[in-house]
Amino acid sequence: MKLVGFSKQECYRYFSLTVGGMIQGLAMGIFLFPHDIPSGGAAGLALLLNYGLLLPLGVALWLVNGLMLLFSVKIFGRWWTVRTMYAVTVTSVTVSVIPTFLSLGNMNLFYSLLVGALLFGMGVGILIRNGASSGGMVILALFIAKKKDYPPGKTMFWVNLFIFILTATVIKIDIVLYAIVCQWLSTKVIDGLQIVKVQTVSTHDA
Repeated sequence: MKLVGFSKQECYRYFSLTVGGMIQGLAMGIFLFPHDIPSGGAAGLALLLNYGLLLPLGVALWLVNGLMLLFSVKIFGRWWTVRTMYAVTVTSVTVSVIPTFLSLGNMNLFYSLLVGALLFGMGVGILIRNGASSGGMVILALFIAKKKDYPPGKTMFWVNLFIFILTATVIKIDIVLYAIVCQWLSTKVIDGLQIVKVQTVSTHDA
């Protein structure tokens, strides 16, 4: 059965991508960004380009994401890339809009880090389960994970860790440490969601 050109399964996929993108945007806009905690490696690379080439941060961030999306078309196909672009758009809109409706004030840094990391991991995990990603370095991490058969969350952690170390001269060292903790927590959630998916599929196959 088709619904406006989409099957029920595809409609459910895009509903899930919307939910995942909004959860990720909520984590970034409410819990992480107010404390200047980077959510991933793309922001770190943008800072490096800003620092080394004097590119505006907005231009640098779009450049990093644009290059990764071009890379993803070749590796993962155009529909995976379209779904990723949709998810990135949902996340961007959520990050821009949600602080105008919801502000948690001066929330404790460590509470914000914990909740933000868990929500961020949940959002990214939902996106990966539904054939997309959150863009940026997640695309590179998924490529490596696919080639080497590594857990996607663990691969994402090490890719971002390398970038955070490079940006340590640009970002304050304590912020880099918070970013590493954020990545470690969120990638645990991401891998946990992938394990749940594999177990669910295996149960249905049995």
